[in-house]
Amino acid sequence: MRPILMKGHERPLTYLKYNKDGDLLFSCAKDKNPTVWFSDNGERLGTYNGHNGAVWCCDVCRDSSLLITSSADWSAKLWSVQTGVPVFTFNFDSPARSVDFSTGDKLALITTDPFFRLPSAIHVKRIAQDPSDQTGESVIILDGRHQGRINRAVWGPLNRTIISAGEDCVVRVWDTETGQLIRESDPETGHKDKITSLEKAIDGGSNFITGSVDKSAKLWDIRTLELLKTYRTEQPLNAATMSPLLDHVVLGGGQEVTRVTNTDHRAGKFEAKFYDKILEEEIGGVKGHFGPINALAFNPDGRSFASGGEDGYARLHHMDQDYFNSRNRL
Repeated sequence: MRPILMKGHERPLTYLKYNKDGDLLFSCAKDKNPTVWFSDNGERLGTYNGHNGAVWCCDVCRDSSLLITSSADWSAKLWSVQTGVPVFTFNFDSPARSVDFSTGDKLALITTDPFFRLPSAIHVKRIAQDPSDQTGESVIILDGRHQGRINRAVWGPLNRTIISAGEDCVVRVWDTETGQLIRESDPETGHKDKITSLEKAIDGGSNFITGSVDKSAKLWDIRTLELLKTYRTEQPLNAATMSPLLDHVVLGGGQEVTRVTNTDHRAGKFEAKFYDKILEEEIGGVKGHFGPINALAFNPDGRSFASGGEDGYARLHHMDQDYFNSRNRL
């Protein structure tokens, strides 16, 4: 695989997201300018200018008309994908960390960081069909249970639940209607350090994967929170994703650059690691980044994936046909 290098950010990448059709790739970074690219050739289409701080996360609605972004500038913004114009700004009392559109795009959840005495919280917002009718009022706010920051939250099946995870190592499932906590991950089988990422399977209704600083990723049943699989690595993880086509899991992370010595050329391990989803075994890796990998995303067609790193580059990897012919190795 010869990757396409996409240089459009001046600072480290934080998140990558394909649209539902897989023809557009959105990237977020600490340089405050979310960017959209053609996913086939890596051509930059444009940037979304309006945030005044690092942008941590984004999501795009099903018809690719609206983009939502969350930022350290204490706001989340709705954008017109086509024009790049911000159509609404949700303002908060602390930095906004994670965003996710519901199935049907009528709701969006936004997580906020703890700040002074404010705990980390999940805000559910109604998304108006007409942007002129949009308001900043929350439908429901979930807070008070997470210790430290919620790094990621996503909608569960049929929007009936919300799944969240963060610095306290616990995965939680919430009832969307009542705001009540339904269940938590078992401390014995769960993560032992900060959870850095949480991504659903592209089918949205079966399972999800979490990555952690404890050098492992875990596959969970999205309805019961049963632990299904554990993938162990030699590095702290910042990102984890799953192929929609093959039984493959891709993990990325790496030791911080400041901790990598010149005498240990393997210390960084800045590569995307592929694992067999069922057997939990490492089957290959894709190198290239000059720093920890912070973001991973699979194209919905399963034939390419993107990685984003601390080095400021997004890399687009189109799979060779050999990858599909030989399913147990790269």
